[in-house]
Amino acid sequence: MKKAVIAGLVMGLLAVPAFAAKTIVYCSEGSPEGFNPMFYTTGTTHDATSAQLFNRLVEFEVGTTNIVPGLASSWDISPDGLTYTFKLRKGVKFHTTEKYTPTRDFNADDVLFTWNRMADPEHPFHKNTPGVNYAYFQDMGMSKIVDKVEKLDDYTVVFRLKAPNAPFLADMAMDFMSIHSAEFAEKMKAAGTPEIIDREPIGTGPFRLVSYQKDAVIRYKAHDKYFEGRPKLDNVIFAITPDASVRLAKVKTGECQLMAYPKPADLPALKADKSINLLTKEGLNIGYIAMNVEKKPFDNKLVRQAINMAIDKKAILDTIYQGAGQVAKNPIPPILWSYNDKIVDYPYNVIKARELLAQAGYKNGFEMELWYLPVQRPYNPDGKRMAELVQADLSKVGITAKLMTYEWGEYRKRGKNGEHQAIMFGWSGDNGDPDNFFANLLSCDAVKGGGNFARWCNATYDDIIAKAARITDKAERAKLYAKAQEIVKEEAVWVPIAHSVRYEPVRKSVVGYKTAAVPTNHYFSKVDVTGK
Repeated sequence: MKKAVIAGLVMGLLAVPAFAAKTIVYCSEGSPEGFNPMFYTTGTTHDATSAQLFNRLVEFEVGTTNIVPGLASSWDISPDGLTYTFKLRKGVKFHTTEKYTPTRDFNADDVLFTWNRMADPEHPFHKNTPGVNYAYFQDMGMSKIVDKVEKLDDYTVVFRLKAPNAPFLADMAMDFMSIHSAEFAEKMKAAGTPEIIDREPIGTGPFRLVSYQKDAVIRYKAHDKYFEGRPKLDNVIFAITPDASVRLAKVKTGECQLMAYPKPADLPALKADKSINLLTKEGLNIGYIAMNVEKKPFDNKLVRQAINMAIDKKAILDTIYQGAGQVAKNPIPPILWSYNDKIVDYPYNVIKARELLAQAGYKNGFEMELWYLPVQRPYNPDGKRMAELVQADLSKVGITAKLMTYEWGEYRKRGKNGEHQAIMFGWSGDNGDPDNFFANLLSCDAVKGGGNFARWCNATYDDIIAKAARITDKAERAKLYAKAQEIVKEEAVWVPIAHSVRYEPVRKSVVGYKTAAVPTNHYFSKVDVTGK
């Protein structure tokens, strides 16, 4: 992006009223890791990419996890559950930019290009951007689920599965399945600049990318030929503002029309502000600390269990969440079907924790590194303060924890590579299916994909969740997931901390905005603003 354009945008943010030319400014919490949602699993990235720039074959109705048509106008599922036939929309336009003018509409070739790029290691664009992998695709074991994807004609695509898979249709609505332009890729390759497709992507979404300055601002413009109708907004601006207090000040003055992740302590003031609607939704999320079982002493289950007993989770909830969360004991939240409430959590018990450490050969404790979140997340409003509380708790059992963090993108990258001993992280559900938690966060495939920060691979657990995904009977699936939760609790590879309540402060000048079921994404295609 040209420096002059970026500088002008930053000055414009300071000098131009936020409501000028149908512009909405969202105070986001961090920079995206990149602009291709195939590569990443974090909400910050998906919000800035797939939610604004792309569409998927099927999508979630905003505010729910109901599956509705997207780039596919309809679909059929064979009686044996192995064949999914998608009928594609006609007349869908890709973005036009300074670098690219499409010569055709979206069609089946774009679906095959998107899928095969992730699935086929020999695909000419599979290794287009060094240093990244197809995180969701690998975490979810999609190559084990789908046998092949076929084009029947320009507007019919068939996915043939290796075995029935209950979450498959919901998986197709997830961010990683955002459809890319095959023609754009070929044109950039011919021009000798294939890297552009991942840095400045072309999608069919309601907005197109105009400019980006890391840690400062992202600017989007309306896609005039969007297939669902041109958005009412002309411009969307992400004002990247890591400090929650600064975000709060900006939303109260109207410099931003909505903000990410207010501090729990600021909620009463936001509720009292007559210019702001404070939207709320129960969180489909989990905040946790993962212990890397590939590194000592966390390869020892007794050590992991001791750490679970050493941490006072109720004190963390009282201090950090201040009523906007609940203590977690399982890897899925209580609002998600198949939650096993019969699980008994590890009690906060310093004496018992010391006994377990002694049994494990660490009577005098040990030193460790604890990585804490550098940004606010829906599942954790204050990673640093939480880390300080955990550090103090661990010291009571003889464990000396050195607190560490990195810039968000670097934190995520190093964590995926398994460089940590213990890392603070979390997850916000993408599709309302338990498999979205169990497979993405704790499976053996997710070790390879990078989403399993505990680096834990358990064959019995993997067999259970794989079987649960193959059957459609919800009650039988729930029994299997209940068993999976028992294994996770016994193995103690996480310290599950909390499930949070989501709050979104939105100025009353914003019309038509809905809080998404996907907790981190903001959808502006149907939104308008009033006032000058």
